Amino acid sequence: MAKNLVIVESPAKAKTIEKFLGKDYKVESSFGHIADLPSKELGVDVEGDFSPKYEVSSDKKSVVKKLRDLSKKAEMVWLASDEDREGEAIAWHLAETLKLDKAKTKRIVFHEITKSAIQKAIENPRGIDYHLVDAQQARRVLDRIVGYELSPVLWRKVKGGLSAGRVQSVSVRLIVEREREIQEFKAEASYRIDAEFSNEEGQTFKAKLPKTFASKADAFKFLEQNANADFKVSDLEKKPAKKSPAAPFTTSTLQQEAARKLYFSVSKTMTMAQRLYEAGLITYMRTDSVNLSDEARKGAKAEIENAYGKKYAKERNYKGKAKGAQEAHEAIRPTDFALHTVDIDRDQARLYELIWKRAIASQMSEAQLERTNVKISASTHKELFSANGEVITFDGFLKVYLEGTDDEDSEQEGMLPAMKVNETLLNEYITATERYTRPPYRYTEASLVKKLEELGIGRPSTYAPTISTIQNRNYVEKGTVEGVEREYTQLTLKEGAVKDKLLTEKVGSDKGKLVPTDIGMIVTDFLVNHFESILDYNFTAKVEEDFDDIAEGKENWTEMMKEFYVKFHPHVKDVQENADRESGERILGTDPKTGRQVSVRLGKFGPMAQIGAAEEDDKIFASLSPDQQLNTITFEEALDLFKLPKDLGTYEGEPVVVNNGRFGPYIKFGDAYVSLPKGVDALSVELDDAIVLIKEKQKADAPIYMYDGLPVQKGKGRFGPFIKWNNMFINVNKKYDWDNLSDDDIVTLIKEKIQKEIDKVVHNWEEEGIRVEKARWGRHNVIKGKVKVELDKTVDATKITLDEAKAMIEAKTPKRKTAAKKKATAKKKTTTAKKK
Repeated sequence: MAKNLVIVESPAKAKTIEKFLGKDYKVESSFGHIADLPSKELGVDVEGDFSPKYEVSSDKKSVVKKLRDLSKKAEMVWLASDEDREGEAIAWHLAETLKLDKAKTKRIVFHEITKSAIQKAIENPRGIDYHLVDAQQARRVLDRIVGYELSPVLWRKVKGGLSAGRVQSVSVRLIVEREREIQEFKAEASYRIDAEFSNEEGQTFKAKLPKTFASKADAFKFLEQNANADFKVSDLEKKPAKKSPAAPFTTSTLQQEAARKLYFSVSKTMTMAQRLYEAGLITYMRTDSVNLSDEARKGAKAEIENAYGKKYAKERNYKGKAKGAQEAHEAIRPTDFALHTVDIDRDQARLYELIWKRAIASQMSEAQLERTNVKISASTHKELFSANGEVITFDGFLKVYLEGTDDEDSEQEGMLPAMKVNETLLNEYITATERYTRPPYRYTEASLVKKLEELGIGRPSTYAPTISTIQNRNYVEKGTVEGVEREYTQLTLKEGAVKDKLLTEKVGSDKGKLVPTDIGMIVTDFLVNHFESILDYNFTAKVEEDFDDIAEGKENWTEMMKEFYVKFHPHVKDVQENADRESGERILGTDPKTGRQVSVRLGKFGPMAQIGAAEEDDKIFASLSPDQQLNTITFEEALDLFKLPKDLGTYEGEPVVVNNGRFGPYIKFGDAYVSLPKGVDALSVELDDAIVLIKEKQKADAPIYMYDGLPVQKGKGRFGPFIKWNNMFINVNKKYDWDNLSDDDIVTLIKEKIQKEIDKVVHNWEEEGIRVEKARWGRHNVIKGKVKVELDKTVDATKITLDEAKAMIEAKTPKRKTAAKKKATAKKKTTTAKKK
């Protein structure tokens, strides 16, 4: 038995660390937190000192038992969880739950998983930092109280099943307010002047006028002034300039740049970074520090000189602007600068390369530039055209990396040909293009992170889960609108004549951007109206500063909680008792047929239109389509909803009906459902259109073969062509002729799939209905019915016991709601009592 037990929070981290320690050390994982607040109650003593009631969840009991047994046998226990507040809390929970002897327990921290870092940590152990633990407890308890008390208010006043949160609700507010800015924005047109000239050598370049014209008439007049003009270089200015590299990555800047350059979501970036860290390839990825250690700077310098030469190296220290950055020791960087690329999973390798480039570039020389500005005059007017160019005279850090930008209008300056003052220029053309002012841009995940950081809301560990939560709660969704065509005018002066043409551009696209849903807007309005202080940006930022003060030992966390709760709780009770219900109702007008009120509002099953006032009994309802919103739907669009479902007639003796559903418009033909193609309006569909779609569906569903008495169908899905047999989808790869599958091909595909299904089962406890199966990317799943638990890649699935599998399934299984049953029982008792 090993003398030393090292406990970390992830199996991957354990595997990497185990390589660096000798046979006297056994490394085990706690699989994250082993204790947390209970799921079915508040779990906080709000009447006393706000002490939390921690408990070990059912899926962690076997882990705790194993760690307890191992810790009793070990001579020394090393708590090696992450170096941030969350990691400190994990170490504390382990010490408390396992009842570790303080004399036999040491806390170690490191910000990279390398042999030297681990050995240095073991040589310099410390105790648990209770200030960091208190800061984590303060965040956990405050967020639990806010969520636990506000959510029931939303259930009663807005809609069941909703939730509120201190950071998540403020994040949604940012997105809602941005959407309203966009809706209220009025675009204004003006005419931008662009020109192309050529010098005496015949080399062309582009220039523009630094002013715009308000009307088409003014722009036309200006172009005419240039029809017979002579042009020359009136001024030419060259200036040396420098461009400096960006600081190494923090958590938020990594999330932003990975979104711009790799198109990763924030959560994907953090998942990939976590794996790189656990594999010992990068330093700790939750940090708001831009510092690099002396050792790191020396390592970067050595590699720069070796790979690019001495003139490319320049050591730098960076100073961060983020508040509370004292916790993290370093920015995110590679653990070995000599490792330019890594041969691992493609997405991890791409993220590693981005981190390596950013970190190495931060220690490289500035780029030396020569910026040129040319002024061009015309003989017929006093306006000056301007052309700008940029020439790199020494690439410096640009040899490796250039930071991306969120500015969708940014233009890259190019090179200009050699010119001299008074040189005659030939005008190729001048255009006056109608351009519209643009509304504010919707947030992307990356730009939302940037905004939250600017406002001081949240910390590195909160960004990814917050953004995932607001999307999972359906308060925000990724936009799918491609945009609409808009006409604009362009006037062109060429060869002395001005020509006018009409062009089109696509505007209003929100694809991939964060767009608030109806429920997100309604919840935000309700919370802002009734809990303005909680959703106040300054309050949320102040709370983060309080957590930082607690982490530094400057503030008592229970006193902070008391001060907050004494005002918060009575206010919640007042709103719960006295506030009106919020449904986001908009009255749109009067139905011309019945003379009754037409409105839209949030209903039990989502956004809906309604004919009839709230007090009337015989109201008529219609669901909004997925692409319609309560705050933008028009009166005419709402009335159209009541024309559905629309009876189109019959086909093959079955009724054909078109309607809108939760997932879009569809045709119902007998018992079959056929989705309408994207962009097709249900009201525009006639019987002939429906029959075409029905025939396509019938053709697609028609069996192409019978195997073992069951039909085989073929189709194309998100992952390419497939055949379907016995509710089994079988991908058809490129070695088969998809259009001409033979009977032998079909039989081979089915047999191979059946064998694969057999081979992927690691355990099958049939009586319990539980099995363990191989999944994609080398992982495994524990499955019972529709419940699936994904195991970490490093878990040995062959060693999982039935009891462990049961505990995992139980933890993942959603608890049945009993509220309706209790309500019915209470009603029955009341009725019985009245009869008596």
